Amino acid sequence: MGEAQTIQRVADRLDPARAAALHATLARPGAPPEVGEPLPAFWHHIYFWDVAAPEALGPDGHPARGGLIPDFGLPRRMWAGGRLTFHAPLLCGVRAERHSAVKSTARKAGRSGALAFVTLRHEIRQRGALVLSEEQDLVYRPGNAPAALPPLPPQGGAPQATRRFDSTALFRYSALTMNGHRIHYDADYAREAEGYGGLVVHGPLLAQILIGLAEAALGPLTSFTFRATAPVIVGEDMRFFRNEGAFWAVAPGGRLAMTAEAQGC
Repeated sequence: MGEAQTIQRVADRLDPARAAALHATLARPGAPPEVGEPLPAFWHHIYFWDVAAPEALGPDGHPARGGLIPDFGLPRRMWAGGRLTFHAPLLCGVRAERHSAVKSTARKAGRSGALAFVTLRHEIRQRGALVLSEEQDLVYRPGNAPAALPPLPPQGGAPQATRRFDSTALFRYSALTMNGHRIHYDADYAREAEGYGGLVVHGPLLAQILIGLAEAALGPLTSFTFRATAPVIVGEDMRFFRNEGAFWAVAPGGRLAMTAEAQGC
C-alpha cells in the first residue's frame, strides 16, 4: 500500500489481558497467549481500536460515515466478507501498527434499491516487518432492504463443531472489538430499524470460529477467505463443517450463513 493511499494509522501494544479475555469468551482450552507468543489467527480484530466520541456516532452505533469510509446515504451496513494473507506470526504483547486505506468503492442498483460496496485494505506491521494483509468487503443498503436468499450449503463435508451464541457472548465480543453496532446488543433496534428477527451474531465472530477450525485442522495458515451469506440470530443452533480446505457455517433449516477457504503452510 503506497504512502499516498494510507489514510489511517493505528498503533497497539496487543495487550495480553485482552487476548486472555477473548480466549475465555471463545471457551478455548489451555492457557491464553503470553507476551512474545503468537496470537491465533484473526485475533487482531480485538486490537487497533479507533474509538469515536459519542457525537461522532451514527444512529446505528457505528462511527458516522465520511471519514475513512465515504458516506453513501445508505444506513444499513453489513460486513460481507474478507481475505487475509498471513506473512508471519503476530506476537502477543508486542507493539504493532496497522495501516488502513479504502481500496475501492462502487455503487450499484439492486432489487431493493441502491447498494454501495467498499473494500478496505489493512496491513499490519510488527518489528519493522509486514505480518498480515487483510481486505474487508462492506456493503451498505437502504433501511428497508429485504435480506437476499442465501445459497444452498455445499454437499458433503464433515461436521466439526456446533455452537449457540447467547446475548452475553455477543456483548463480550462487541466489547472486545469496540463494535458499537446496535444490531448486536439492542434487540428492539435490530427488529424495528433493521428488520432482523433479533440480535444478530457478528459476522467476524462466525469467521473466528471457522478460522479456528481451519487452524486446528491445517496448522498455521498462509491465507483465509470468507463470505457471509445470511445473518445468524442469537440463540440459533449453528453447525460448522469442513471439506479439506473449505469450511462453512449452517443455521437452522439448512440456511448457509458463511463460507470460507483456508490454506495451511
